[in-house]
Amino acid sequence: MKLIDDFAGRFNATISLDESLVVMKQNRLFLLNKNLKRLVSERFFYVGTYLGKVKGGTFFPSFHLLSMIAEHKANKTVVDEKTEWLFICGRDVFKQGIAKVMGSRRKSDYTLVLNKHGECLGFGKIVRNIDSETDMHAVVVTNISDIGDFLRRERRISHFRPSEV
Repeated sequence: MKLIDDFAGRFNATISLDESLVVMKQNRLFLLNKNLKRLVSERFFYVGTYLGKVKGGTFFPSFHLLSMIAEHKANKTVVDEKTEWLFICGRDVFKQGIAKVMGSRRKSDYTLVLNKHGECLGFGKIVRNIDSETDMHAVVVTNISDIGDFLRRERRISHFRPSEV
């Protein structure tokens, strides 16, 4: 739980999860409900809500966890539609693409990046003070992780033509 609390703290957020319902399996953390907790054995592969994994001493959050943090008071940067698309393609956030900031705007702080519908797209690190930056084309939030990452990692060249499938 300290891993999750410390991670949420990067966004000036707190998240309260019932520690007895959080299970670790091979460095992966899962959140279960009480009924599922009673039924699960030690030999599961995936169960409940995936929260993230620990690799080399570093915690890598799931997008479920990011969305859970975004539901609370936290550092959040809301971006316009063009920036939303660029962000999920792995790009950084420019000053001109920011629609609203909630929480910290200071350099070196972490922020969740949301679209105008409040959906969490990922997170990044503020690299310039958002309020004092005057260059609208300056990068103010660097992309650390976004929902498009999975698709970029899984990109494969298909050996089949649609007519062959």
